[in-house]
Amino acid sequence: MIKNLINELKDKKIVILGFGREGRDTLLFLKKLFPKKKIGIADRKLSKDYLKNLDKYDVIIKSPGIPFKILPRSVLGRITSQTEIFFDNCPGKIIGITGTKGKSTTASLIYDILKAGKIKAHLVGNIGKPVLNLLPSAPFAAARVKDVYVYELSSFQLTNLKKSPHIAVLLNIYQEHLDYYRSFKEYAQAKANITLHQTKDDFLIYNSTDKLVSQIAKKTKAKIIPIKGGYYNLDRQAAKKVGKLFKIPKEKIEKAINNFKPLPHRLEPVGTYRGVTFYNDSLATIPEATIAALDILGDRVETIFLGGFDRKIDFKGLAKRVLQSKIKNIILFPTSGKRIWEALRLTSFAQGKKLPKHYFLDNMQKAVKLAYKYTGKGKICLLSCASPSFGLFKDYAERGDLFKKYVKKFGISKR
Repeated sequence: MIKNLINELKDKKIVILGFGREGRDTLLFLKKLFPKKKIGIADRKLSKDYLKNLDKYDVIIKSPGIPFKILPRSVLGRITSQTEIFFDNCPGKIIGITGTKGKSTTASLIYDILKAGKIKAHLVGNIGKPVLNLLPSAPFAAARVKDVYVYELSSFQLTNLKKSPHIAVLLNIYQEHLDYYRSFKEYAQAKANITLHQTKDDFLIYNSTDKLVSQIAKKTKAKIIPIKGGYYNLDRQAAKKVGKLFKIPKEKIEKAINNFKPLPHRLEPVGTYRGVTFYNDSLATIPEATIAALDILGDRVETIFLGGFDRKIDFKGLAKRVLQSKIKNIILFPTSGKRIWEALRLTSFAQGKKLPKHYFLDNMQKAVKLAYKYTGKGKICLLSCASPSFGLFKDYAERGDLFKKYVKKFGISKR
């Protein structure tokens, strides 16, 4: 398989478009195949004109974070990706997992279940390792046909993909990444690629309670396996179905699930300090995730952190849920914080409900101090922003880590 790839690329001029984690992995892989070949690199951090010379190359290996909509039409036919190269050359089986939310936990659970069943599995993609350097060279490919690759697939990785995994898991589709795609429809079409190219010998495990996911499932050629469950239960249901397909004993599946350690920044308990219980739900980057957190934690939530990078998502549903709660204090981060507050204000006026107190802040340290000041003992302070973190923070992990840092710092300090 690698031999075919070498023959395909040996006489081609290649450029790596986007030089982040995946781009660097791609360069290492290509240097192993072609030690003397000059590989081009196009990245915004290296040059503001990084898209200017793409026409000079025969093959463009695009990183997921580069939107198709910014690329010249003349180069679209030359674009491939790590994901596409891996799918074309992988000797083993691929389990692909996607969804607006829940894919990392689901992929991790599936990986643990496969390991419990003594199956040689690899956790790759968004949550695991970049994939190309896992491709075995020709002498070893035959020995790896029984290997299973648990691949967490973002919509970016699925866009333009011309192959689908042997087992596809489709959890949910909510409004997200509307800054990257031309429309929500285009985003949903990218997600649908996980099953679009499946055959009757493949499997689609899908959330039958999600209307859009169910519509996609109706069009697949794969064998369909429906699942149901709440927002925080779908991952377990999907993982169990995968374990069953691999004929892993039920008791081993249950043990793997029971021993699973939840991933950070997903409704993560930080602790109780000065009588206030804190939860870090920094990965709640869409309203549905925040609504699910409020449904689980209930009326003890008195203070909530909302807002962040603005992807022009509709906040009406979030506003209704917040006004149904016992929340007294809302800390709002830029820039979507202003739109969230406007949605709350309009919904409050329409329903005749009293608004909570609100505070516009652009600093996590000040925000946590304020939370300690106004949250009552026995109550909950929740970081669940319903927006991505970019702008104020590097990513959701930095946002969550800073929250935890200041919660603990001010929790053990004197008033």
